Amino acid sequence: MIRRILPVIYLVIGLVVAGNGGYLTSLKSAGAILSALLAIVLWPLVLFGVHFAIA
Repeated sequence: MIRRILPVIYLVIGLVVAGNGGYLTSLKSAGAILSALLAIVLWPLVLFGVHFAIA
C-alpha cells in the first residue's frame, strides 16, 4: 500500500513546487511543457535553485 502512495505523494509535491516556481503558468510550447515535466519529476533540484529552461 505504501509503495503505491509514495509515488503519488512525490508527484503531488512536484506539482506544488513546479507551480510555485512558475513552471505551470504558460505551457504554450513543447519546450515549456518539457521544462514543467522536468521540474515536476526533479522537484528537489528546483528547491535547490536549479532552473529548467528548454527552448
